Amino acid sequence: MKTSKFSQLSASVLANAIYAMKNFPVMLVNTVLAPFGLLIIIFFVSHGTLLNVGILGGFILVMVNNGISIQGDLTHLRNDMKLQDMLVSSPVSPAIYVAGIALSELVFSIPDLIVLSILAVIFIHISAISALTVAAVMLLTFMFSISLGFFISTISRDVIEGWAFMGLISMVLSTLPPVYYPVTYIPMPFRYLAYISPTTFSAIIAQSSIGFVKFSSSFILISWAVLIVVSIALILFAIKRSRWREE
Repeated sequence: MKTSKFSQLSASVLANAIYAMKNFPVMLVNTVLAPFGLLIIIFFVSHGTLLNVGILGGFILVMVNNGISIQGDLTHLRNDMKLQDMLVSSPVSPAIYVAGIALSELVFSIPDLIVLSILAVIFIHISAISALTVAAVMLLTFMFSISLGFFISTISRDVIEGWAFMGLISMVLSTLPPVYYPVTYIPMPFRYLAYISPTTFSAIIAQSSIGFVKFSSSFILISWAVLIVVSIALILFAIKRSRWREE
């Protein structure tokens, strides 16, 4: 009997998230602390004025880290556990395989999302429309991060190399860009460098949704377009260039 897609997804969550959370709690502690380190720094440096922006930045960072972290897990499963070699000849498709690992990453970050959501309700007083906007931004950010992470996992020769890629890309996407503070704080012409990262547009949309920064409607539409195009382009790129079977 063929294994159902739901069972395949559940197995990925159990193996890659629940098992790690139960047997290696230090990993969970590290994951929980990651988005709050910069938030605390931003809070003290800005004397609390950027707390609401920092909370939104925490959401974006969690999504980026979730997506990029998938390449470390997939590299380990492919090179060390040889799991991908077994799955190539099984009913499991690449899409289900990646979706399961991606879902496990989200499950692993539930504590982060819960705490950030509580902080958002208390300090931002976020409206329903703003919440939906931020959720859509998080989804798109997660999609292009997952696609990028999956592609890198297929070309990483070792899990250590995968960790190096993860740290580098995470820094480029979530630490250097104006995610925890408004892009308007960056003086011209350096601000144009920030627009290289798609997470800058994630932050612009999220910050604009709560009224912290004001941008023209056309610029917000451009920001949405950039996020959607980047997400679709990276998904297609990952599908086309990723190596599921060894040649």
